Amino acid sequence: MRPRAGVLIAAGALVAGTVTVLPATATATAATEPAARPAAPLAWKDCPTKAYPKLQCATLKVPLDHARPAGRSITLALTRVAHTAETSQGPLLVNPGGPGGSGRGMAGYVAAALPRKVAAQYDVIGFDPRGVGRSEPALNCLPGHFDPVRPDSVPRGSDNERTGVERARAFAKACGDKYADVLPYIDTVSTARDMDAIRAALGAPRISYLGYSYGTYLGSVYARLFPERVRRMALDSVVNPHGVWYEDNLAQDYAFDTRHKDFAAWVARNDDAYRLGTDPAAVEAAWYAMREELRAKPASGKVGPGELEDTFLPGGYYNGYWPELAAAFSTYVNERDGAPLVKAYEDFAAADTAAENGYSVYASVQCRDAAWPRDWNVWRKDNWDAHAKAPFSTWNNAWYNAPCAFWPVDSLTPPDVTNDRLPPVLVLQATDDAATPYEGGVALHRMLRGSSLVVEEGGGNHGVTLAGNPCMDEHLATYLSTGKVPRGADGSEADAVCDSLPEPEPGPAKAKTTATRGTAPDAGATLHGMLGHVR
Repeated sequence: MRPRAGVLIAAGALVAGTVTVLPATATATAATEPAARPAAPLAWKDCPTKAYPKLQCATLKVPLDHARPAGRSITLALTRVAHTAETSQGPLLVNPGGPGGSGRGMAGYVAAALPRKVAAQYDVIGFDPRGVGRSEPALNCLPGHFDPVRPDSVPRGSDNERTGVERARAFAKACGDKYADVLPYIDTVSTARDMDAIRAALGAPRISYLGYSYGTYLGSVYARLFPERVRRMALDSVVNPHGVWYEDNLAQDYAFDTRHKDFAAWVARNDDAYRLGTDPAAVEAAWYAMREELRAKPASGKVGPGELEDTFLPGGYYNGYWPELAAAFSTYVNERDGAPLVKAYEDFAAADTAAENGYSVYASVQCRDAAWPRDWNVWRKDNWDAHAKAPFSTWNNAWYNAPCAFWPVDSLTPPDVTNDRLPPVLVLQATDDAATPYEGGVALHRMLRGSSLVVEEGGGNHGVTLAGNPCMDEHLATYLSTGKVPRGADGSEADAVCDSLPEPEPGPAKAKTTATRGTAPDAGATLHGMLGHVR
């Protein structure tokens, strides 16, 4: 699972760390938790932005190691849009995914995108998870790791492969050298316990939660640890808990390849605009020919094959990016001009300091959360097998996750998130989502007794609520307002089905816009610019 580089910059296993896994029939409760420090009231201060004038900020100290609450502390950065209704429904924590995604901006977006009547009932709380953004310490293992031009992601011979392996090993070593005292505590369970510390600091007996992408797994783990502290929980674009994390990444390789073919088919349907032919297979072949040319001569010395994959990968998350990507593709092929391609790379994929921080946390969480193969021969076989059927991003994804083969901290055993102690949970999923394939939503729905599955039929975007689909948004708003979930007929997997949004029209992309209400035509671009995309 991988976040898009421009937003931040994923398991069958051979080696496991030593950790006590939660039994399938038991759940940690307040009675079994270590004694926590008394929660000091949060000191909220106004920190308005142009888009979110009512935003407030605060910080919270939490234990680095929750098993030693009196030991070293770290700091979480929080944001809030306070409720304005006479009666409050309490806090609504929000998370954009990743792992490694900054959640501070999500509070303002969610409060603005929900219907006013619903948003007014909640204190919408965003937070940068441990290690991320303005939380302290913020990780950056190896600055410049994604500087262009990287080696071609598809290894051509043993020397190329050895170069990739050594890059991954160097990144893992840099993390261990720089953050040896912190890495054992950068993981999903620790972040879930941070969420409960936020709850306590807010003085709330229970929280509501809206999580996207990796945030669905974080929410599921929180619910497993603290079921009695969950009031409402909406999980949008669901990580498959059965594949954390190695198998989930391999599953994504196939799904992203399919989505890339969808993009090629859309370009072919819009041949009048892009002049790349009306045959989807020919369009796809032209993309791979472009990739080969960039291997020999990167565009402006910035965009080689790996950067090209990074640039087009966001189109697998959100089809609103397709017009800009297609225009850059067309201009390169038809006019031999790489400038729009470089601009698209800078818009969607270039890694800045925030991206380096996001990737450092991404690797730290995923490599610690679950066991990964430590024998590189396993990676080689699995990824060549996947590449043979799904060449678009398989090896790019493999190198992104490869530090986990050499991670300096032992892996944990993921908790079983099966749960029969929750109020109804709302699960929201698109059928053609590439980042978190549909099977994950179905799997979690089955694992959470009493949950309700709302499906966007034919939708391929990642993140399906507060992104411009009125039907999906109505289900979310009704749930947050009343706690009611739809119930389907017996034997039906989905409890409710919404039509997907129309595919984009050719023309200028709206990738960098300001959030308004969820019905705004650019709502999808705004949301997807914030999500910590998982790959």
